[in-house]
Amino acid sequence: MISTAIRVARVGSAAELAAAALMMLGYPALMLAALLPSVGAFAAAAAVTYLADHYLHRRGSYLVSRLSKVRAGLSIRFLIRQLLLVLLLARAPLADLVFYVAIACFLAFYAFQAPHGALVTLIRNRRRMPVATRNVDLGSRIRITDAPPKRLLHRAAEKMLHLDLVAVAGLLVTAATGESVYGFAGAAATLALAFLYVAVLIPYARGKQSPPKPETVLAAVDGWLREYRPETVLYFSGSKDSAYQVNMWLETMEQLQTRPLILLRERVILQNLAPTTVPVICVPGGVHLMNLDLSTVRVALYAANVGKNIHMLRVPTMKHVFIGHGDSDKLASVNPFSKVYDEVWTAGRAGRDRYAIADVGVRDDDIVEVGRPQLAPIQPAGGVPGDRMPTILYAPTWEGWDDNPGNTSILLAGENIVRTLVQADPPVRVLYKPHPFTGTRSAKAAAAHQRITALIEKAAVERAADSRFRPDAGAQAQAKAELLRIEARLAELAGPAGDKGDEAEATREGVVDVARHEEIARLRAEWNDAYWSSFPGWEHRVITGAEPRLYDCFNVSEAMVSDISSVVSDFIASGKPYAVTDSAELGAEEFKLQNTAVRAAVILSNSARELPELLAAVRAPESDPLAAERQELKRYLLGPDEPTSMEQFNTAVRHLAQKSEARNRGQEAGARAGVAHPVNGVPGQRTAPADQANGSVTG
Repeated sequence: MISTAIRVARVGSAAELAAAALMMLGYPALMLAALLPSVGAFAAAAAVTYLADHYLHRRGSYLVSRLSKVRAGLSIRFLIRQLLLVLLLARAPLADLVFYVAIACFLAFYAFQAPHGALVTLIRNRRRMPVATRNVDLGSRIRITDAPPKRLLHRAAEKMLHLDLVAVAGLLVTAATGESVYGFAGAAATLALAFLYVAVLIPYARGKQSPPKPETVLAAVDGWLREYRPETVLYFSGSKDSAYQVNMWLETMEQLQTRPLILLRERVILQNLAPTTVPVICVPGGVHLMNLDLSTVRVALYAANVGKNIHMLRVPTMKHVFIGHGDSDKLASVNPFSKVYDEVWTAGRAGRDRYAIADVGVRDDDIVEVGRPQLAPIQPAGGVPGDRMPTILYAPTWEGWDDNPGNTSILLAGENIVRTLVQADPPVRVLYKPHPFTGTRSAKAAAAHQRITALIEKAAVERAADSRFRPDAGAQAQAKAELLRIEARLAELAGPAGDKGDEAEATREGVVDVARHEEIARLRAEWNDAYWSSFPGWEHRVITGAEPRLYDCFNVSEAMVSDISSVVSDFIASGKPYAVTDSAELGAEEFKLQNTAVRAAVILSNSARELPELLAAVRAPESDPLAAERQELKRYLLGPDEPTSMEQFNTAVRHLAQKSEARNRGQEAGARAGVAHPVNGVPGQRTAPADQANGSVTG
């Protein structure tokens, strides 16, 4: 019942649900206490509402935003509590003066809310940059002042409203003791603190505390661009949830043999961008983007098909390429919009064939196979070391937005898969890494996930008690100590240096410390090694959260069981055996016909009775009947192993840059000769003489 209530209320935990219930029940309790009147009951209910409200705000609860939508927002809740306190004072046998002071105090207190809110908004707006950057040294070009102290602006409205706590406490003490001085002192203190908060904000609203004017910032960015002379730009626009689509390309951009630049259109993407050494410019305004000096850029890469791409596609001096954010049989991989680009880059032959079959207007000559550089961390199959038990990874996808039985194996096959694996003889180790969205939409999927987790945890306990399995306590203790050391150092590296005050200050100080960046990368690799050594190699494990990453799980596994998703396409890069569940029960032949990535897989029914075929391939690789098919499928989906994907990608960038340069030279030669060529994007016009182009000809 509790889990159902949590899901319906869209809260993150039972504690959050309890806080929400206490807050909602607290206000009727306040009214009842005020009518009785009961000072003690009122004080207790007030404390509950204060604490519950504060907790929900700290957790960023969904309920807080919902209450604002139904006219029960933060200010209204504080006002109701204050009005009920006035009602309590009216019902209590107190001097009229206390009652009038309370009313005057709360009216004056709310009078301070307007200038406070206006100042906070003004400061935040003035501190927003027309162009925000990372790894671009603007601090030496323009003066950007320090951000106001975070404690002044972070959750400012909540902090301002909580200043009434002093007045509420003083008035309650007066109601309990009959001594008016406590109420007067509390009211005076609340008004003094409110005045002080407003006064402290005023200096930060002055012009000299603001960053330079937009035209000054844009000129500084243009100056940097003229010096840096970027050649290849990764352009991206999208929502907060789509940040992963650009993050997956960061390492590839760092390895380009041309000067790279990342160009973003939304601040929220910049805030969620992973650390990188590549220069980043975020330009929310279309007009500002069109006026940036990008004349040296020859290749523009697009990771998503979105409307704002048109702002860059309009530039004829660069070639435009769709690189996408994954390679699969989904419809997004053959979007008709792709024909607006000069080229479309796919991982392997499969991508080319998809466009040919879809017939959406993308010419075969415009498709270039470049592999998948992001898959470089995936290690190829190397067999099972003699002293280690085989590891089987179960990595199902989530239930999706509808109830299609083919979305995920968790509902119908998950328990059968796990039960078969943990009971396998000879034994194997099971790693269960579910999709992070598992159970977010479907209660049945959440319940199935919990049952699978319980199965694995129970099997792990039973194995630990089995005399055949003995841990190396010394080695594991050493690995755990190493984990603590690495995590402490990572926390230190991610400390104040990475916590910029606001957008302007982050732009000023956003130049990456390369040594720090490299140390973090090295420590993360060391963390991964220590993590896998910190528990026995035969211990079943449920793995959730960001670390260890999916590719790390690939590398310690000898085989994988999954569903139709990009996880399967990525795992194919390892060349290891894999199984895919036909949860919709299409039948093996139809399932393979509809899904290219499963053509070299063991196809599982919901009973999972075919799993022994996968385990046999792991235990005896030399007699694996699908080994040759996996290698052929890998080449078809992802391209050849040699040259490497990164080498193929760099070659494609270089060739396209040469085409762009040749096109631009042709345009310049035509302009000098007066040959007809596009003017202002209109084909067929001749270049106008300077006196006509700049004159006052009208009509």
